[in-house]
Amino acid sequence: MPPCHRRARAASTLAWSALLLASAATVLPGQTPAPPTVVAGIPVNYDEALTGTYTLPDLFVLADGTAVRDATTWTTSRRPEIVRLLEHQQFGRSPGRPADLRFEIFDKGTPALNGIALRRQVTIVFSSAPGAPTADLLIYLPANARGPVPLLLNISFSANSAVVDDPGIRPGTVWDREKNVRVPATPRPQGRLDIAPFLAQGIGVATMYYGDIEPDFAAGLPLGIRKHFLKPGQTQPAADEWGTIAAWAWGLSRAMDYLETDTAVDAHRVAIVGVSRLGKTVLWAGARDTRFAMVIASCSGESGAALSRRTYGETVKHMTARYGYQFAANYAHYGDRIDTLPVDAHMLVASIAPRPLLLQTGDKDFWSDPRGEFLAAVAAGPVYTLLGKGALGTNEMPAAGIPIFQTIGYVMHEGGHGTIASDWPLFLQFMRMHLLPDR
Repeated sequence: MPPCHRRARAASTLAWSALLLASAATVLPGQTPAPPTVVAGIPVNYDEALTGTYTLPDLFVLADGTAVRDATTWTTSRRPEIVRLLEHQQFGRSPGRPADLRFEIFDKGTPALNGIALRRQVTIVFSSAPGAPTADLLIYLPANARGPVPLLLNISFSANSAVVDDPGIRPGTVWDREKNVRVPATPRPQGRLDIAPFLAQGIGVATMYYGDIEPDFAAGLPLGIRKHFLKPGQTQPAADEWGTIAAWAWGLSRAMDYLETDTAVDAHRVAIVGVSRLGKTVLWAGARDTRFAMVIASCSGESGAALSRRTYGETVKHMTARYGYQFAANYAHYGDRIDTLPVDAHMLVASIAPRPLLLQTGDKDFWSDPRGEFLAAVAAGPVYTLLGKGALGTNEMPAAGIPIFQTIGYVMHEGGHGTIASDWPLFLQFMRMHLLPDR
């Protein structure tokens, strides 16, 4: 039987510098450069000595007490159990592919980006129901490709026209989260994609705006996709049904539905990437949809790849007090009794095995607990080993700028929350390692 992770403890105390390094990271609403000590009236701990002692749910024991001793039992029994627990208790159950899903290609392959790319734009029509949302999927393919190419699918905080510098992109709109209306998207330095390095390596890049699927505010239910799956008599999803993170993940799966039809894309080599709450989104999308060949999660933090039982930075109580709409309503029950939560981040991480997974953090992103993400990756390692893939291979957290690249990878930049310029070459390196091993 593979070694079971019975107890996770902080291996050592990190000596954080008092100097806050300048960072080009995206800072989301509620995130501040200096770590807050109280959020939503709830204290925040940043002392490694006060993270507590905790026991993680055992990855290698089925619900009926049977030990998991082989890859078949993991794949056919334990992994489905874990995904169901995550569905019912954290993210919420979501529907499958709609029967009336369709794709409208309005830009079939225009030369772009000074001739190095072919640009394709597709509207994903999620439902034929009146008022149902649609999402624009923007795709760039290497102009010199001789066959289907691997692809990086990004889910973004802004509309496509604000993410890539290309006048040929259809102008997009974004949600004004204060007024709950859509407004024209304006480009900003954060969140811009540098497509060229990926194209040069024979990798396509696609992006979509998360707000096209479901708005990111508590009053967004009537304006997003979840409204159209309410049962007769329902005004809200049931306690074990999808929050917005599951809705955004569902939207990524619908993008994958399109990519499987595009003969220029190798649908068996599609990686997904997202940052912060969209880092949580790509983790959950990868757990639910095994068609995604790789997951790259940037600063996913609490309720993403960081251990929830570890009291450091943001906690489940903080998360559900401020962003309860992002999760199944059941999740809020665990804010004051985290030890009763039947899942934790190591289970979300392990559910992606044996596919490659890269966790990227920032050494000054105290709120998101970069050590907690590392410890979750360590705890999930035995599952990768059981499935014949490379675990991290160490219990010692690396310094900033020192990546660990196995089938499961971990890297921490110098700086705060989000994805910065130095992260993207590492994402490309990880993709080349696993999706283009012969290049």
